[in-house]
Amino acid sequence: MLSTGINDCGREKTMSENSQNVLQEKNRLVREKLLKWLPEQGEYQTQIAGFSLFRFDESESCENCFYEPAVGVVVQGNKRSVVGSEEYFYHEYDSLLNSVDLPSQNYILDATPEKPFLGVSLKIDRHIIGQLLMEQPELAQGSIETARGLCVMQIEVDVLDAFLRLTELLDNPGQIPVLAPMIVREIHYRLLAGPRGRFLRAINTAGSQGNRIAQAVSWLRENYKKPLQVDELAKKVNMATSTFHRHFKQITTLSPLQYQKRLRLYEAQRLMLVENEYASRACLAVGYESPTQFNREYKRLFGEPPSRNVHKVRELQV
Repeated sequence: MLSTGINDCGREKTMSENSQNVLQEKNRLVREKLLKWLPEQGEYQTQIAGFSLFRFDESESCENCFYEPAVGVVVQGNKRSVVGSEEYFYHEYDSLLNSVDLPSQNYILDATPEKPFLGVSLKIDRHIIGQLLMEQPELAQGSIETARGLCVMQIEVDVLDAFLRLTELLDNPGQIPVLAPMIVREIHYRLLAGPRGRFLRAINTAGSQGNRIAQAVSWLRENYKKPLQVDELAKKVNMATSTFHRHFKQITTLSPLQYQKRLRLYEAQRLMLVENEYASRACLAVGYESPTQFNREYKRLFGEPPSRNVHKVRELQV
């Protein structure tokens, strides 16, 4: 059963009327820039490393992916995501922060060509986070208790202002090499210094339980085809098996074996959709030895057998 994770880090409810007006104006300016740069729906990878713009003109049935560590802002529209075993809804002025790679099923809601879904996203740079924690000791003094790997809350005015300035740089590409790194660093700083800092500290503080889980997640992403022995993976990150299992599920909402299954099944679906692989070949390519087990687990996740699911998704994409 899904739980709703939207209140995991809370929403700002005490913003003053003046601050709310400032937020709305900055959001309007970002929206204008996105409509200029995105005349058609799609994802636009900008010249600024890790900075992406999004536009969707229609509601989508489902997109399966793994969220990389990033901060995203909904500039216009509504979205629903099932991340692990939790469900999140986010709307205009909401910001999503994920501090570790998480499996996600995403649904764009109520989008039309007249009022498309618009958003921006910036990948989290763990090197910048590490630098800031060393250079600014006060940023490292907050809680590093294990927390969910994802949270949704209203965007802070200063963070949205930095995103606005980053978007405005696209009109002045000659300034990007000098100014973009400073603004990207500023966004990381403001996230660390703000109410979501504990989520980043929990994952990026060396030696913390969260940091060890992040190492385990990275290993799984690179080795998902291999048979998984949870006790051996726990040893790799210097944790007792029971402690590892508890913290892994707390951060990702999934057990290590469930996480590996998502990796395998999402990749199998991609192989069939993008590379036109047969289900039998995709099954073997992602590490399954039993086609029967593959078909059973695929149907459990996607609601129908592989061939039927791929056919339906292709029809929806036309």
